[in-house]
Amino acid sequence: MNKKTKSDDNTKQLSARLGANPSFLNRELSQLAFNRRVMAQAEDRHIPLLERLRYLCIVSNNLDEFFEVRIASLLANSQIEGVSADPPALIAALERTSIECHQIVDRQYAILNQTILPQLSASGIHLLRHSDRNEEQRAWVKAFFDQEIRPLLTPIGLDPAHPFPQVVNKSLNFIVEMAGKDAFGRSTSIAIIKAPRVLPRVIRLPDVLSPSGASFCLLSSIIHAHIGDLFSGREILAYSQFRVTRNSDLWVDEEEVKNLRQALQSELQSRQFGVAVRLEVARNCPHHLAHFLLEQFAIAPNRLYAVDGPVNMVRLSEMIDQINVPELRFPPFAAGLPPQLDSGGDIFEQLKQKDILLHHPFQSFQPVVDFVRSAAFDGNVVAIKQTIYRTGMNSDLMEALILAAQRGKEVTVVVELMARFDEEANINWADRLERAGAQVVYGVVGLKTHAKLSLVIRRERDKDGNGELRYYAHLGTGNYHPTTTKLYTDFGLLTSNQKLATEVNEVFMHLTSLTKPKKMDYLWLAPFLLQKEIIRAIHNEAEIARKGRPARIVAKMNALLDESVIRALYQASADGVKIELIVRGACALRPGVPGLSENIHVRSVIGRFLEHSRIYYFRNNLQHDVYLASADWMNRNLFRRVEVGFPVLDKLLKRRVINEGLTPYLKDNTNAWNLGSDGNWNKPRQHRRQKQYNAQRHLMLALGALSPSQSPSRPANK
Repeated sequence: MNKKTKSDDNTKQLSARLGANPSFLNRELSQLAFNRRVMAQAEDRHIPLLERLRYLCIVSNNLDEFFEVRIASLLANSQIEGVSADPPALIAALERTSIECHQIVDRQYAILNQTILPQLSASGIHLLRHSDRNEEQRAWVKAFFDQEIRPLLTPIGLDPAHPFPQVVNKSLNFIVEMAGKDAFGRSTSIAIIKAPRVLPRVIRLPDVLSPSGASFCLLSSIIHAHIGDLFSGREILAYSQFRVTRNSDLWVDEEEVKNLRQALQSELQSRQFGVAVRLEVARNCPHHLAHFLLEQFAIAPNRLYAVDGPVNMVRLSEMIDQINVPELRFPPFAAGLPPQLDSGGDIFEQLKQKDILLHHPFQSFQPVVDFVRSAAFDGNVVAIKQTIYRTGMNSDLMEALILAAQRGKEVTVVVELMARFDEEANINWADRLERAGAQVVYGVVGLKTHAKLSLVIRRERDKDGNGELRYYAHLGTGNYHPTTTKLYTDFGLLTSNQKLATEVNEVFMHLTSLTKPKKMDYLWLAPFLLQKEIIRAIHNEAEIARKGRPARIVAKMNALLDESVIRALYQASADGVKIELIVRGACALRPGVPGLSENIHVRSVIGRFLEHSRIYYFRNNLQHDVYLASADWMNRNLFRRVEVGFPVLDKLLKRRVINEGLTPYLKDNTNAWNLGSDGNWNKPRQHRRQKQYNAQRHLMLALGALSPSQSPSRPANK
């Protein structure tokens, strides 16, 4: 598909989605509503203070990506001529999102300045502006500026020989207006200063200067205080920090390039200088300087954000990481192990006896790493196959795959190079794996490989002493990432079920050979079957309901946007199916509308951990079908990615998924939000004597990750 055709298709989808169909909620506004729910955590006085600040940082990070991807996409499509999109509809969508974004940002900084920072100061943690610093602190900051910061700065006075410099995406910069003439007698009045990325954005002052606790200064505050030192002999009239957000969606013509990795490496270099989509300045930035910057970056005035604080609030997480005050953080937890693994032993022998279900982060991800590492050292293992979407810069699992290749195993790794914002890390791992002797492929052209699969093939002796190949597999809902496995809720299944594991091998054969996959009895594979199977299962519940029997669907996912699936749910609701949806983020389905969706309830749970599991439950005449998946119910997951939904076949494990992954979240009355038919999210009202129930805290206690003594009298999150 060429670039124009891809843009045309995206535009048609956007135009249809942004139309005035009252049956569907707007994606962008729903996504922003998720950020409001996250921001509400920062206002919750029962949450430890540093965690509340972290929630504000998460909102900032989410908004960055929202502008880099979603707003950038809307802008690109609103400017295309000669296609079927209705530009006014797209422009109207941009206006609506702009108003909502400004309101979120204003509230975010109000929470920071009026609540979080004053309460941190009362707890002995001070973020000092220049006016807050005493003489000794100012002297130290001045010396730090002279020794550590000033030598790295390169102020650029703008004139025909010094044009406006290239500004990197989301970098910290300063604009300065000066009076008088420069050293050559010319009236150059504007200068730009770029803050080098090697400099820390948060600087901790020596403890001797902070007798009441810990004191910090922002790099931007230090440069502001000494900006005059950079322009000797000039009068500083005005200055402001600023930051530009750019379109960061990478694009390569995958049908034209001969080597995707090389093409992507080249494209990564240009990501930092994509089309500008947002400008952030300090609230006291003079209007004419802000207007000057808007013109330089060709940004519309409604995408200017004048903020009362650092232009990159995400950087405050650096301060959080430097503070060791346990009472200001969530209580620590220790991820446990299923009883089956407590005694250690050979994992392959254990899997022969029984499948193992892991519920992260309440249970450790280490058994998955051990699964691959054991395969690397096992003399009977002949091959290992693995998909990688996000794995981070440091990964024991990737090191185990490299070790396996070095030890002569046949190692095949499907690395998704187009995993947004993880492209560089994945390229580096692909290079290391190839140098170790592994076979590395990059999935299917035009599709992202998002399925979470690992397969080990062993040559074993049967009871007659004959050799046979036996398959062992891991299938998961989350990434093979050492950090996110501690912060995201996900399920993983380790299995030696030969029918299921054989189909996992068929997926790998499909990804490497590009042949059509064989008919599968267990796995729901996108882009071929996943949507069809989901809709078939929904229709089956509707048929059961029409026959007068109880019918129920419960599904948990990150986002619900696919219109075909939503229409099937609407029809099932009309037929009497009771439908309960747990959707963390964006949801286009409008619940509770008489005659359309009156049997559908939608809730979202925002807690200590990021809800990331995808679970599909269908009652199916008491068969209680349970599927886990890597896919949300979004068009991109169902048709533009390689995804896998897999059944939980063991009855006890199936019951665990229901009892741990669904039931607690339907009972939660502290971190849950309900979606109304008007598109607004609201906290459920609690009766005065109603016992509070926090799903994540319940699971931490139930699975042994948190001891009762660590549990506060009231829920940690509410």
